[in-house]
Amino acid sequence: MSVVGAWPRVPEGLHARVPAEQRGPGLGRDSVRLLLSRGTEVSHHAFRELPALLRAGDLLVVNTSRTLPAAVDGRLGHARVVVHFSTRGADGRWAVELRDPDGRGTTRARAGGPAGATVRFPGSVSLVWEEPLAAESRRLWWVRVAGDVPALLRRHGRPIRYRYTDRDQPLAAHQTVFALPSADGAGSAEMPSAGRPFTAAMVAELVSRGVQFAPVTLHTGVASQEAHEPPYPEPFEVPGTSAALINAARAGGGRVIAVGTTAVRAVESAAGADGVVRAASGRTELVVTPERGVRVVDGLLTGLHEPEASHLLMLEAVAGRAAIERGYAEAVRRLYLWHEFGDVHLILRSENTDREHCKGNVQ
Repeated sequence: MSVVGAWPRVPEGLHARVPAEQRGPGLGRDSVRLLLSRGTEVSHHAFRELPALLRAGDLLVVNTSRTLPAAVDGRLGHARVVVHFSTRGADGRWAVELRDPDGRGTTRARAGGPAGATVRFPGSVSLVWEEPLAAESRRLWWVRVAGDVPALLRRHGRPIRYRYTDRDQPLAAHQTVFALPSADGAGSAEMPSAGRPFTAAMVAELVSRGVQFAPVTLHTGVASQEAHEPPYPEPFEVPGTSAALINAARAGGGRVIAVGTTAVRAVESAAGADGVVRAASGRTELVVTPERGVRVVDGLLTGLHEPEASHLLMLEAVAGRAAIERGYAEAVRRLYLWHEFGDVHLILRSENTDREHCKGNVQ
């Protein structure tokens, strides 16, 4: 097992290549495995056992962002290219990623630009490159678009696909049970995939057991950035009703468990230094690190991330590096599957940490 720092590198055979429901007869979205990390303990479960691993009074924070068909074929001069529409800026521009077709139905990254270059799409829609999103990377650029982007995506877009998958999947395979359409057509460039294994039946069972749900929204951009840059500002909303549910759960001794790193980023962006969550919306630049820590979240349900991914810093902030290293070593040893169609990891604080976390934080 090769190692990047202290993290095990993902063996090639552990990339989830198709959704769980396509791996055999009788399987569904919830036919994935669940790795549970809590302090020094690691245990292995079927995802369908999740209701038995939670308790009455726990609260799951879920992201309602809908996945967009964000990959569109276009022309840059005479060259065929693929554009990944990532995030719409407050000024109407879009952050996009330019890709080259690789001849196998997938794409490879390429630098964007230069400034002033034009990509043309079907239906007389075009975009003009303006400037890189960040000075240290030229993969993502701000572009000015002439035309209706939501209409372009509806008519000509498809879900973003990466090389570890076997084939394109329909957009429905990239939607979670929590996804809601937005009036302005906004959504996520990539699926908030931690919520994918949930089914309506499991949600009903959790509710019947006294587990609550608090919906939030964070429209994620191109999260699987191949250079593993930290996340950039993304639009989010924590409604007042969800803030009240979170605060009430914490006051009553329940655990606040985020379904996905996007849910952590949203709810922690709405939390004050006193640990109280208040209604908030806008664009969050928050990067959750062990140094910053978490103010609200007691646990996290997430997929398995590449060893270079900045998401691992968030996992460390929730449970500590030793717990995450132990869990990831077990995931490799037990052949868990990675990425958006893969298995999931439930990370909970130890009981002692739970008690310390809850003391005096809610006013």
